[in-house]
Parts: sequence; C-alpha cells; structure tokens
Amino acid sequence: MTDILMPALSPTMEEGTLAKWHVKAGDTVKSGDVIAEIETDKATMEVEAVDEGVVTEILVAEGAEGVKVNTPIARLAGDDAVAPPKAEAPKAAAAPAPAPAPAAAAPPAARPAPVEAPARPAGARLFASPLARRLAQQKGVDLSAVKGSGPHGRIVAADIDGAPAGQARPAPAASPASAPAAAAPRQVQSLEQMGIPAGSYDLIPLDGMRKTVARRMTDSFRDIPHFPLTMDLEIDNLLAARGKINDALSGSGVRASVNDLVMKAAAIALKRVPEANASYTPEGLAMHHHADIAMAVAVPGGLITPIIRQAELKSISQIATEAKDLAERARTKKLKPEEFQGGTFSVSNLGMFGIKSFGSILNEPQGCILSVGAGEKRPVVRGDRLEIANVMSVTLTCDHRVVDGATGAKWLQAFKLLVEDPIKMLVLGA
Repeated sequence: MTDILMPALSPTMEEGTLAKWHVKAGDTVKSGDVIAEIETDKATMEVEAVDEGVVTEILVAEGAEGVKVNTPIARLAGDDAVAPPKAEAPKAAAAPAPAPAPAAAAPPAARPAPVEAPARPAGARLFASPLARRLAQQKGVDLSAVKGSGPHGRIVAADIDGAPAGQARPAPAASPASAPAAAAPRQVQSLEQMGIPAGSYDLIPLDGMRKTVARRMTDSFRDIPHFPLTMDLEIDNLLAARGKINDALSGSGVRASVNDLVMKAAAIALKRVPEANASYTPEGLAMHHHADIAMAVAVPGGLITPIIRQAELKSISQIATEAKDLAERARTKKLKPEEFQGGTFSVSNLGMFGIKSFGSILNEPQGCILSVGAGEKRPVVRGDRLEIANVMSVTLTCDHRVVDGATGAKWLQAFKLLVEDPIKMLVLGA
C-alpha cells in the first residue's frame, strides 16, 4: 500500500487546496495519469500519478482547503491488487482524514517531521532557502542534519519548524560585541483593541496568495538592507519607436507596449552592467548568465511575477507576445511553476494608473527591482531654453548586499541611454 502525498509544487508552498479529483476509489491508474488538480497561492496545477496501481481510498475531500504539504491524500495498492467496489469521492463538506499525531517536539500544525538526513560528504553544499537558513540560525538547528522536503531535497522553512530536538544544537550565546538578542515577536492587536468597534467592518478571510505575499514582503522588507535610486527619463524617442514598431507589426496580431520596451532595455542594461544582475547567497554572489525579467502582474487577491527568460536575446515582438500570454494565464492561475519562479530582476509598472513615482519591495532572491511611473509632459531645460518633453520617473530598489550605490547608478545610466535612444537597443542589442 502506498500513500499519495500532497505535493510541494513550488519551493515556497506549504499548503494548498485539493480543487478536484480525477479518480475515485476503485480506479486503476498508471504512471503519468492526471489524478487531481491542486490550487496553490499562485496557480492551479495538475498532479500526475508516479506509480501504477489501484486507488483504494480517497483521504482528502475534493474542495478541501489548507491541506499541508506531505499530508496523505489518497492510498494506492499495487497494480496486482484486487480493486474494491467503486465509490464516489467524499463530499467537499467531509473533513479530511486526520494526519498522524506529530511528535512531541514538533508544533501541532507542522508537516510530518523529516527523517534524519544521511551524512553529507565533507564539503558538500547545503541547498536551503534564505528563510530556512535564517530560521535555522535563530533556532539553533543544524542544517546538515535536516532532510529537505523541497524540490531536489532543498531545505525549506517548514523543515526547520518540524526539526526534531535531536537535530538542534544550542545557539551560540551572544557576547556584548555581537548582535543583540532578537526582539520578542510583535503582538498584533485586534481592531477592537485599537478602538475600531465590532460590526463596523466586513472581514475578508486571507487566501493562500495574500498570506504568501504578506509573509514574503514582510521578510524582504525586514531582512534585506535596501535603498532606492530615482531618475527621470525623456521618452519621446521611445514613444516614437514604439509607434514605428507597431506599424511594422500591423496585421500580425502583436502590439508592443511601453512596458515591453522597458523590459528589453532593462535586460540589455543588465548585460552591460552585469554586477547588477546578481543575487546574494550565504556562499557568495551569484552572477547570472542571462537577464530573466520578472514582470509584476496584478491578479485577484494579490500579484504574481511571470518571467521573460533570456530577455536580452529576444526581439520586441517576442517579448510582447510572451508578456501578453503570461499575463493572461497569470490572471486565470494557469501558469506553471517554472514560469513564475526565479528570475534575476523585476519590473513593476504602475504608470497606467497615473502613478508618477514609487518604490517597490525587493523580490528575493533578486538583487534589484525597477519601479516605473507614468510618462507625462513636463518642462525640461535644454541649454538656456525651457521646453516640453514626455518624462517618466523610474526608481531602482537595490539589495545593498549585492548592489552598491555606484553600481545601481551605473545601471540606471545604461538604462537611460537605451530608453532615450532606443535605436541602440533595437540595433546593437546586448
């Protein structure tokens, strides 16, 4: 008998919704068959069977929310087993089968505690998320003794939460010269305690996406030393180039936006200033080979950042086509994990809402994020003359562990040259 477990469909996934079963008790499945659909905070994805056999029991009802990763959701007998009488899957209202009681050392809501990892060869690299490393340091957990449950054995935050006492080592005591002890967790008061009377508001429960966005943005804003750099760009030439590009694309069904040209310029600038195309890791700075541009897309309940891979090598029409497709599928939660995970640089554009200037929170592990405001007519001084030009303000938020002020300024200068004279990015490229 084999348990089918709730899969981790992304490195940050801790729980999901079992949206739909494609099988029921008594069905025979083979490897590769689609057996269920899982909703995460980012997308809805199909789950395929890994083994062959007969589904003997459905443990988690269709429609169940908050199902923890690695929780058994169904049971499978070998393909030589006798199939039980076919039965309908449990109704959505049925409660999921209770998971085995956790070990005393593990918190009640933690996923099943990982088994002790085999000894790693001396000098072997540990694969762990930045948040998992921070939690391990705070809690005194020895990462080398933790078995990761993420993709390819990567250690994620939930593995640290569920680490048995035997895997912990005392955290070194802080000396007067070392970092101060961590402050007590902030106590969140209810609205009533803060003077807002009950019944004067409607409470909308947090969905998985909003919880994930809140946690990741809090971690990023709190833990990453960051700073903004703002610059004004004249975009008359960019607007003219966009018009000519769309004239050339007439009849193809493709239209380039200002944001498509901005992403292309950002990608080329990253190749010209490679120090800005980097990520911080505890082992060193990761210098990326390509400019994988993540574009912020607003979706119901939050946002998601699908990625234009190797954008420096793609034409404007290719970027425009991919961006439109990714944005449409992002809004319907049809993206694959590899389409929104990773990226080396982000672009967030609120110009279409009339926002003149703003700063974004870093999207870890990326070293920079560019915030793009609205283009508008402004007075500019040329020589001794006052003239009118279309001007756009952009703000580059930098991870100071990776990108220093001079490096960020150098990247903005390269980006400005490309935006104000777009023929250079259309002809010369990276």
